[in-house]
Amino acid sequence: MDRTRLAFFLVASWLAISCGFEPTTDPWSPPPQAAQAKAIAGREACAVQVAEKQPLFGDLHIHTGISMDANSMGTLASPDDAYRYAQGETIDVFSGDPAQGMRPAQIDRPLDFAAVTDHAEWMAEVSLCTTPGSATYDTSGCQIYRGEDQSWLARILGLKGFRARIGGLIGLTGRRSDVCGEDDAICRAELAAVWRANQAATERAYDRSAACTFTSLHAWEYSHSPYSTKVHRNVILRNEIVPELPISSLETPREMELRHQLMDLCNDTETGCEAIAIPHNPNLSNGQMFRVEYADFPLEEQRREAALRARLEPIVEMMQIKGESECRNGMYGVVGAADELCNFEKARDFGQQEFEDCEEGSGWGAQAARGCSSRTDFVRYALLEGLREKKRIGVNPYSFGFIGSTDTHMATPGAVSEYDTPYKFGMVREKLLSVGKAQRGPLFWNPGGLAGVWAQENTRDAIFDALKNRETFATSGPRIVPRFYGSWAIDPGICAAANFARAGYAAAVPMGGVLPGRPAEAAAPFFAVSALADPGTLERPGGLLQRIQIIKGWVGDDGLFHQEIHEVAGDADNGAGVDPDTCVPKGKGSASLCSVWQDPAFDPSLDAVYYARVVENPSCRWSARLCISLPEGDRPDGCAAEQLPRTIQERAWTSPIAYTAESQALTSHPLP
Repeated sequence: MDRTRLAFFLVASWLAISCGFEPTTDPWSPPPQAAQAKAIAGREACAVQVAEKQPLFGDLHIHTGISMDANSMGTLASPDDAYRYAQGETIDVFSGDPAQGMRPAQIDRPLDFAAVTDHAEWMAEVSLCTTPGSATYDTSGCQIYRGEDQSWLARILGLKGFRARIGGLIGLTGRRSDVCGEDDAICRAELAAVWRANQAATERAYDRSAACTFTSLHAWEYSHSPYSTKVHRNVILRNEIVPELPISSLETPREMELRHQLMDLCNDTETGCEAIAIPHNPNLSNGQMFRVEYADFPLEEQRREAALRARLEPIVEMMQIKGESECRNGMYGVVGAADELCNFEKARDFGQQEFEDCEEGSGWGAQAARGCSSRTDFVRYALLEGLREKKRIGVNPYSFGFIGSTDTHMATPGAVSEYDTPYKFGMVREKLLSVGKAQRGPLFWNPGGLAGVWAQENTRDAIFDALKNRETFATSGPRIVPRFYGSWAIDPGICAAANFARAGYAAAVPMGGVLPGRPAEAAAPFFAVSALADPGTLERPGGLLQRIQIIKGWVGDDGLFHQEIHEVAGDADNGAGVDPDTCVPKGKGSASLCSVWQDPAFDPSLDAVYYARVVENPSCRWSARLCISLPEGDRPDGCAAEQLPRTIQERAWTSPIAYTAESQALTSHPLP
């Protein structure tokens, strides 16, 4: 390739990464085929089936060496490796230092389920450029991607490492013609082949025996990042009936169109294909993730779009490596007492950045630590935005539940222990603990969270149904087990019942549900909540529980977003703490907590949402543990960084239970 053409593509790459320019390309030709009907592979009945459902822990946000960014940063592990890691096997991962090469990694406890969600964008190009003998392996674009051709312009622009490498894949129209062919036919064929290989790995990992030890789910990530703003979705499929190609933001650069394509290529095909899309870490979306995309449409079309979103996006990722997305104090239009626990793992706040509030608008650039921050970047207020939309058009598009996951880019699902380091990319600990001049960086990451579901058995159908029904919970990493039920009448003695869950299901709706119509004699709803602490392992014991809170949210007649935090079990002033020099915990806590609470300020005329937050005693943050492990004279500057907490309080969040006011009942709008 001549220098002029190479310069053209490198400038495009520089814009894409540094300025947030989002290239697009033409739709695939021919268009992707819809899912084809076929028989689902048989499986044995699970030996363990629990009528009152069992808690299963998993990770639905995992990248391997097939993802462009992971591969560029040294990850070579495959989907097979990721599933082996999830089941407790040791795999080799990149150390972060080419001189040191690989190192072994093993999860502390196996997961129950997982889904590899490699980026659909540039999946084909990575394969073509890393497979010797491929149709375009020897092209200039692939040589740049592999680091074999560092151009003069890349050096002038200061594009090194990751930025220079992806210049081999990205052109102004999204895909480089020398890698993909003039009509992108080479990349289309390769994408189909890689997607089939991913499916084969997922099938190999699924335990179809009566033991039902592990469930793998077919999935991919749709990664739209307009102007460095994150509006990504992880697409999760019920079974092995899937579309021909994963949908990419390069061909489908609007989130509304993603939902319509999922219907056209999967859910509406009557083939047995079914998909949901999980928005992930909205905390870096500048108000874009829950922006009302359809606001200018005719009213009936707005209602259809809102209903479709509610159907296809029943779950949101609360917690992952790039921070927690529950709440943030001081946001526009949010009233009520400040929530002291909203300071948990806020990546932008840790960097002590000053940034504006988006108020009713939105912005750009959060991934590059730029742009405004919106209240709807946090799921508590996005839920209330959904209540506000219901008032406006009669349909709530944001009636979602919660999960956590990791967003690991090292093929290490569930690597969430604070005794380890965050597995975003391989990195030597000196760099991991360095603050330097960076406003955001690895030191401000955390190990990520876990997805919890309540399911009768560990199978694809049971887990997928739990996700659809929002009977899910998120944790910041520990395997805390929460239960949450709501009803107009709950026995105050339910916490002493021989089977709390059986009593809960008999009298109430579980997390993710909607309270039934209010009986005339009912003054206010009751909620029963319980939690079990994570026992951990012998080498790494879990923390004790400090308290349970119930968070209530509603939109007032004043149009403001109201929040209340109610302490319902345990003791915030239990004196628990941690020795900062040894990370040894001290003080009392609980292995289990349980309570029944009735809303003392219930207003039957206002829709409301309620969810429970379970909080552990303080413990050492991973960065503090790592700093303590180093000789004092060898500790990087991050070990003394004042903006970073040395301790954290791990937690779990239940999916909300909703109340719908009878006085605001509108004509039903059936889901598409």
